[in-house]
Amino acid sequence: MDMEQYTKRVMVREIADFFKFERVTGNDESLNRWVVVPDVNRPGFELAGYFMPTDPRRVVIIGNKEESFIKSLSEDEQRGRYPYITDGLTPCIIITHNNPVPWVLQEIAAQQNFPIFRTPLDTYRVMADLITFLDEKLAPEDTISGVLMAVYGRGILITGESGLGKSEAALELIRDGQVLIADDRVDVQKVHNTIFGHAPELLKGMLELRGVGIIDVERMYGANFLSDTHQVDMVITLVHFDRDMEYDRTGDSVEHFTKILDVLIPTLILPVSPGRSMGAIIESAVSNYILKEEGYDSAKVFKERLHNFLLKENAKQKEGNNK
Repeated sequence: MDMEQYTKRVMVREIADFFKFERVTGNDESLNRWVVVPDVNRPGFELAGYFMPTDPRRVVIIGNKEESFIKSLSEDEQRGRYPYITDGLTPCIIITHNNPVPWVLQEIAAQQNFPIFRTPLDTYRVMADLITFLDEKLAPEDTISGVLMAVYGRGILITGESGLGKSEAALELIRDGQVLIADDRVDVQKVHNTIFGHAPELLKGMLELRGVGIIDVERMYGANFLSDTHQVDMVITLVHFDRDMEYDRTGDSVEHFTKILDVLIPTLILPVSPGRSMGAIIESAVSNYILKEEGYDSAKVFKERLHNFLLKENAKQKEGNNK
């Protein structure tokens, strides 16, 4: 298996420490195995003698069904099948419901210094919790230049060229009760096809303002104005105002999207010009976005009003012509 293609790895040691599993076999060094995919394997095929090649290997879960099937196998059959799920490519085995570890499996694992864990939890619970844990740990990551804010409960990623006032807009939003997640650099992760953003540890809680320097948001405004992470629901891209550019005036233009880790995020482009309060405009944009989510489209309502107005004007004109 070519491990170089997997840039992120979780050590079996991390899994054991997080879930507090009982270790039945394997010493401390056995915990230095890698997990590189957020998935698990219930080894029905392997126990039945069908060894289908799967790279990379997954954490093996042995529940009540597997335990019952193992009891039907002879000692020779078990000795022929266990080596495949205790080899160097398999991270570990977890046995649920506090079931006993089959003695043949325990013997083979001990010979290979292979880690087997046991837990009283149900199989479905172990699978769900472990996949969620691995999904978060192994989630694809990227770094984006911008500011991530929680505005009215929605994660808003503010992007744009340097000097357009992203941090200044963030300060306006904070003073109006909104929440800062990250300024200048936003580390993003894809978890369950959803993008989450957070600040690097070095920049957490800090906001950079030109002419002022770095300010500590928690010290100045309080912990309520900070959050560790947030889903990215919308991107707002700030651009220089161009008199020759035709900007959307009714909210009826083609919707834009930004691709972040192969996920398309709705995007609004806002022109920046002197005298515009970008904080207030961003809050209005988010409010309008929330209304659209709830089924109310201001642009559609305006078009209907305009249509009805024109119909009335035409009717008046016809009535005047007939007099």
